Amino acid sequence: MNSVIATPPPLPHHLYNARLSPSRSMSFPVSVSSSRKRKAEDEEPNSDDRMSASPSNSPSIASRSLPINRQMKRAKYGPVGRPLALPRLLETLDADSLRGVLKSICDHHPSIGSEVVNTAPRPSVTSALGVLKNYESALQVSFPFGGNSTSDYAYNRVRLTLMALLDALNDFTPHFLPPNESQASQSLSFLDGATDIIHRLPDWDSFQNNLHKQNGYEEISKAWALVIRESAKRAGGIQLHYGGWDQKLARHNQQANGRLHEAVGELNTILAWTGGQPHAQPSHRGDDVSSVRQELLSGTYGSNLPVRVGPW
Repeated sequence: MNSVIATPPPLPHHLYNARLSPSRSMSFPVSVSSSRKRKAEDEEPNSDDRMSASPSNSPSIASRSLPINRQMKRAKYGPVGRPLALPRLLETLDADSLRGVLKSICDHHPSIGSEVVNTAPRPSVTSALGVLKNYESALQVSFPFGGNSTSDYAYNRVRLTLMALLDALNDFTPHFLPPNESQASQSLSFLDGATDIIHRLPDWDSFQNNLHKQNGYEEISKAWALVIRESAKRAGGIQLHYGGWDQKLARHNQQANGRLHEAVGELNTILAWTGGQPHAQPSHRGDDVSSVRQELLSGTYGSNLPVRVGPW
């Protein structure tokens, strides 16, 4: 029966499809080896891709450790200019420059000036007279070369240095007078040197120009008299009996043509009041210790010593 039933003829459009090649995939065939190779290449990127893709796994250049010798190497620098330290700077200053710097600082800061006055050592007689002699040397150098050294022209040439010497003398003299100076020997020594400086002041042709020297004698005579009076109040003026001050003052008065008569009169009065004995001559007693002890016990020790009368 199956054979009786005839197979229907194919439709026209089926006949058209039958002429084509058997059905197959439209994708291009790829070999297995090439696909595997590409897959391996995709899974294993090159070194550049790895460095850029995983920065955390590869340290950067900044964090890479350098060799030890490169880490210990320091940069070398050439000489660099810098100012001197204060101790070295002070070593280069002479006395005049140092005084100028100190004076400028004290002028701008009065408190520092007071500190310097309170802490600086007291000027000695030698140092003070040395300063005055420096002013005197400057006066001698300032005289004009040749010509009359006592003329008004010479006076005008040296007037500034002469005033500087007189000002310094007026400033230093009160420092060595009582009550600022309690030692009569220091006061007398300074006045002796200061009076010699006044003697060496030039004598001018003009009376007006000579007033500086005459005033200097007047002031120094008053200073002598003050020291003599104050010295007489201490230990009966015993300091005036040593050193030959009566003879020195008499010589100064003679060179000053009697302008120191006030000081000479004061000294003569003190010496006459105190007996005028430069040295006390003690009587000789036995050197035996027992005799001294007996005199002390009997109350007669010192009864044979001379008694000096005068202000004590």
